[in-house]
Amino acid sequence: MYVATVPNRSSPPAILLRESYRDGDKVRSRTLANLTHWPEAKVEALRLLLKGSTSLATPANQIHIERALPHGHIAAVLGMARKLGLDRLLPRRPERLANLALAMIVARVIEPAAKLATARQLHEATAAHSLGAVLRLGEVDEDELYAALDWLGQAQPKIETALAKRHLQNGCLVLYDLTSSWLEGRCCELAQHGYSRDGQPGKPQIVFGLLCAADGCPVAVDVFEGNTADPATLAAQVTKLRQRFHLDRVVLVGDRGMITAARIEADLKPAGFDWITALRAPAIQALAADHGPLQRSLFDTRDMAEITAPDYPGERLMVCRNPALATKRARKRDELLAATEADLHRIQAAVERPQKPLRGKDQIGLRVGAVLGRRKMAKHFQLTIDDASFRFTRDAASITREAALDGIYVLRTSLPATDLNSAATVLAYKSLSQVERAFRSIKTVDLEVRPIHHRLAGRGRAHVFLCMLAYYLSWHMHQALAPLLFDDPDRAAATAARTSPVAPARVSSAAKAKAASRRSPDGHPVHSFRTLLQDLATLARNVVRLGDAPPIPMLTSPTTLQQAVFDTLAVPLTV
Repeated sequence: MYVATVPNRSSPPAILLRESYRDGDKVRSRTLANLTHWPEAKVEALRLLLKGSTSLATPANQIHIERALPHGHIAAVLGMARKLGLDRLLPRRPERLANLALAMIVARVIEPAAKLATARQLHEATAAHSLGAVLRLGEVDEDELYAALDWLGQAQPKIETALAKRHLQNGCLVLYDLTSSWLEGRCCELAQHGYSRDGQPGKPQIVFGLLCAADGCPVAVDVFEGNTADPATLAAQVTKLRQRFHLDRVVLVGDRGMITAARIEADLKPAGFDWITALRAPAIQALAADHGPLQRSLFDTRDMAEITAPDYPGERLMVCRNPALATKRARKRDELLAATEADLHRIQAAVERPQKPLRGKDQIGLRVGAVLGRRKMAKHFQLTIDDASFRFTRDAASITREAALDGIYVLRTSLPATDLNSAATVLAYKSLSQVERAFRSIKTVDLEVRPIHHRLAGRGRAHVFLCMLAYYLSWHMHQALAPLLFDDPDRAAATAARTSPVAPARVSSAAKAKAASRRSPDGHPVHSFRTLLQDLATLARNVVRLGDAPPIPMLTSPTTLQQAVFDTLAVPLTV
């Protein structure tokens, strides 16, 4: 910032407080305040202060810092939101609710918290950072945030359609996967007991599915009741892609539990969509039966082969064998067998002990069933249970059959080879890991969607949608800031260096060098996304009063790292 004297023809010159900033390759300036009415001595004192002088022409008590709030992380995230046009995606009426919704999205990236805590962070009197002041929110309470959340939920279809127009087009790959999250309380309209992916089987939950572009950028999210099966959610996504997003040709990529044979016939084929998915273990065993198309000799000199089978007319099957995965599965099976055997030996000892032995075929069977069900090992044991005896042995034939398919997985697709070759098909299916990365970020690492306390179905859906928009914002920041983060800045080179699409993913040489030195190519210390935001937060927004003049906002000088963040994001550092 600096004090500028601007000639004003026949009138006295205007004295302006200005700030310079970089906009891409250009240096621009903006006027922060008109100081023409100030006494000359006060103007000179400010001019000296801005130049770094410690000797002022006015008494020190005329310069007063009324408040200092963390600001750098707010300027970066809010600036990125505006650069992406996220604020323009939100309906602008009523303006108050639009600003509150934008504030909740930015606050979710900055510091995930409940609505009451977020209201305190934004409230003028209890602000934890400068976001409320920058958006001029004034007094904020949680009821207003709930109203803004409801308003955001109503705008979800329009916002998702705009995102789809940006990131999806006819013929593109669309990634779809599902996860769950538990709820607190017993009154949510969506809460049901189902298969918990969070290791919380005793708590009610919701299920939500995420649609992403091929690069992992989130586009849309749907929330379902907690006991909804994975395949049952696919029809809603097909309808959304076809009717709301107006896409006639799409290649839907989903896992083996999502895109089943029944869903292909009932949903995808009628919509004219193609698909990439995988076969379940029983289907793979059927292909590997005697004289079947899947034989171990396929992998004598390669790790991937393309086959066809009568049960999959018009489809291509990519058979892959990953030796590292085979070793991992064999080791895991041995560990599970050993642990199950140890538990069965304890039951056997309880049956054979002289005092108070375990008796009764039903009682013994219940104990054995619980042990076998815990680790899904029933298929690998032969049991003999009587009223007063229990014996078991490993089923060697069953173990051998399963071991023969260790590391083997089979992908199925309706796309012809001219549209997507075998290697590209395998990589497309593996790109589902980007949706799983999104779930980790939304649920635990960055945005903390859980635990969920909302009771109303619409409000629960809006909460998940809010977290998806926050992930959309942080996803783009991760892409731009990759050189300053531990993220791999050159994933394309790492993918190109793969000897085979079946082989494990590699890390680029640039990422290895960065991890070893803990420094970026420009010499800046490397951060995680969260610690980088913490560093940016040390850049403060000060409210300064000079004498009796109105207070003005002033920023502390950014460090070289902080300036590099704004230059990398190509957003201005504003007050």
